[in-house]
Amino acid sequence: MTGTSATNCVAIVVAAGRGSRAGGPLPKQYQQMGGEPVLRRTLRLFCEHPAITAVLAVIHSDDSGLFADAAKGLPKILAPVSGGATRQDSVRAGLEALAGVDAPAVVLVHDAARPYATPDLISRAIAAAGNGDAAIPVLAVTDTVKRVDATGVVAETLDRAVLRAVQTPQAFRYAPLVAAHRAAADSGVTTLTDDASVMEWAGHRVATFAGETGNIKLTTAEDMSRAAATFAELPDVRTGTGFDVHAFGPGDHVMLGGVAVPHGFGLVGHSDADVGLHALTDALLGALCDGDIGAHFPPSDPQWKGASSDRFLAHAVDKVKTRGGRIAHLDLTLICEAPKVGPHRDAIRAEIARITGVPVARISVKATTTEKLGFTGRREGIAAMASATIRLPAGEEI
Repeated sequence: MTGTSATNCVAIVVAAGRGSRAGGPLPKQYQQMGGEPVLRRTLRLFCEHPAITAVLAVIHSDDSGLFADAAKGLPKILAPVSGGATRQDSVRAGLEALAGVDAPAVVLVHDAARPYATPDLISRAIAAAGNGDAAIPVLAVTDTVKRVDATGVVAETLDRAVLRAVQTPQAFRYAPLVAAHRAAADSGVTTLTDDASVMEWAGHRVATFAGETGNIKLTTAEDMSRAAATFAELPDVRTGTGFDVHAFGPGDHVMLGGVAVPHGFGLVGHSDADVGLHALTDALLGALCDGDIGAHFPPSDPQWKGASSDRFLAHAVDKVKTRGGRIAHLDLTLICEAPKVGPHRDAIRAEIARITGVPVARISVKATTTEKLGFTGRREGIAAMASATIRLPAGEEI
């Protein structure tokens, strides 16, 4: 690994399995979902996260062509590594490929067949890795769980209050994880099913953090069909637009798209006056035919005084999800003479992705001026225009 720093965070995506239970002519990670391979969706999630410096896929030796097609054009992708006979062997191969003087400080290990994880989950994983050697995303078990003996008879009902379902990405300090994998291999221990188990075996404490119910692992043919239907059943495409304006006032920064941009003035408003997030919120509400930001968050209500506008956008996103929909694309244009937006464009896109759960590749941020005409040209304030494209289920009613 070259060109990386000692403090980087590398994502290892495990994609060496055959996925026979999923059926189909190709391993499940290369089957199409929403017009692209499952693996591409998973890789892109990490490639577009600003805190990930590189992405390493561990693949089957027969899949180099399929991988090249799935990863084509994605940034941060390292040359893939061939996996082993077990998941444990495959992860160790990936870890060894990262060894050296520029080995990462932190690694995230993620299943290729979990394409629905969100940028926020990745951020939580990275934060958790900063507090110890190992941390894993978990969900509370809501079903009653029973232990069954060899004859199929219930032997025990387990206490679900202390049980957790485990997901990926799992987060680790690189050095302890690679040492634990090496020790397990040297001891002939080969049946550990996830990297947290390897760390447990080596005597490390494994912490937990909140997983996501939508972060499912595609395993069976039914899973693949359901994933395909997620897209096929959302044929109702709608577009909404939003517009917002705020005047300059006292201050030393402006909030634009969730990012604090240094400036000689602030923006005046009941909340934090983030014109970008306000316009995006109205665009989503417009696509849903569900009023505007003022109807949901009246400026006359004191609870919104000084509120962070990410709460407004997250509310609109939840409205889309409640209707069974999905956000396909967001486009934001900021109109001002100053401050300069260009240096902050990537940070703004990343923050909008974090708030909405939409991949950065589906978020556009642009900036323009009015050639010194009008109130923006006179540097009296900032305006923003936004559009949002969403998909809703067939026959979805208002």
